[in-house]
Amino acid sequence: MAAPHHLADTSPLGADSYPTEIDYLRLTDRCNRLLEFADGRIEELREPTDSHQSILMLLFRLFDQHVGERGVALVAPLRIRIREGRYREPDLLLLRDANDSRRQDRYWLGADLVVEVVSRDDPERDYVQKRHDYADLRIPEYWIVDPQAETITVLTLDGDRYVDHGVFRPGDVASSTTLRGFRAPVSDTLSPARGAADDHIDFVGRTRG
Repeated sequence: MAAPHHLADTSPLGADSYPTEIDYLRLTDRCNRLLEFADGRIEELREPTDSHQSILMLLFRLFDQHVGERGVALVAPLRIRIREGRYREPDLLLLRDANDSRRQDRYWLGADLVVEVVSRDDPERDYVQKRHDYADLRIPEYWIVDPQAETITVLTLDGDRYVDHGVFRPGDVASSTTLRGFRAPVSDTLSPARGAADDHIDFVGRTRG
């Protein structure tokens, strides 16, 4: 996810007021910007790039095909509530059961898996800040897709913290512990031009011969 800048004057209460959770929800209900809320600060995320969106949409198709009609996979913008006063906008959110009670219309209350595509200008946000947030929400699995480092890091929840399931590189096939049998070839995933081509990958996560 792209690095944010803080919106000091977006609160409906005025520039000298700290926005509340209600302010944030009202603002995001009526605008089309990517906004997160972190303990009294509204953060606007920069517009994603073509390569970011290409990688994200490839992963979306893989995850969506895997969960089928029984589950649901969606991409940003969609808010997820970490706790009171803290909301994130993951690049991709997934629930294995489409009828899961955490799936709310205005925002989700949790997920089985989330994905962030790392921004070049603020990698710490995805590697550190959101790692803590998603662990706090007890999301079982967190994928960090880093086009610059050419890695896909898959984290799984162990108690109240994440541990590495694997750091996958070009030539590897990233796998999931939450979604049995799910596989994403790293080379195709990180190369939008090749990864989007039907003759390089199919949407059950197996490379084609």
